[in-house]
Amino acid sequence: MDNRVYVAMSGAKETLRAQTANFHNLANASTTGFRADLSAFQSQAVQGAGLPTRIYATDSSLGWDPTQGQLEQTGRELDVAVKGAGWIAVQGPDGREAYTRAGDLHVDENGQLLTATGQAVMTDSGPLAVPPHSAISIARDGSVSIVPMGQTPNTVAVVGRIKLVNPPAAQLDRGNDGLFRMRNGTDAPSDAGVQLADGALEASNVNVAEAMTQMIELARRFDLQVKSIKTAEDDAQAAARLLQGA
Repeated sequence: MDNRVYVAMSGAKETLRAQTANFHNLANASTTGFRADLSAFQSQAVQGAGLPTRIYATDSSLGWDPTQGQLEQTGRELDVAVKGAGWIAVQGPDGREAYTRAGDLHVDENGQLLTATGQAVMTDSGPLAVPPHSAISIARDGSVSIVPMGQTPNTVAVVGRIKLVNPPAAQLDRGNDGLFRMRNGTDAPSDAGVQLADGALEASNVNVAEAMTQMIELARRFDLQVKSIKTAEDDAQAAARLLQGA
């Protein structure tokens, strides 16, 4: 009975953790450039004294899904999407360089090019500043061009180039702020091979139908594990009554 309760209890606990990760994916199904979390169940032996039959289930993170989301055309001049592998470099809340796939950009009142969540877009030499302008565009290589205020449309000036990087996925970790950073704490080098699609955004790569199916499956699994705990309790009480009557 002890073994059955332990297995069911640990399974129920880890099922709730898996459900939390699944809910997180569903909540970000419409988040631009979001990468779905991946997880899987594993059985682990209990450390320390006890019967070797004692095992418990763990929900282990397998990282994130690198599959590219669908590119959606917006026609907006400051919307960009990374085509294929690669990342846009931004300045994270902690001041460190970080990376995102979300290319819904805007210029604030101070002339800084920012993401929709307020992170400054980086060049190789720091945050990208945009002077007053009447028109702005972003090229496939990340070059940002403007028509300066008061100039004719033929007067185009390049004010900077967005830093685009493409480090191996295994070298990146996602932070609690949703941004990715190099695992070793360094900054990834620029990669001229990374290209942008202008007037487009990358949708989340969460498969909503699959996540909904997973949610139902995890809910049923949790119910089964709770029932198993209750059955073990009923069996123990029945055994106790038999011993008392013996």
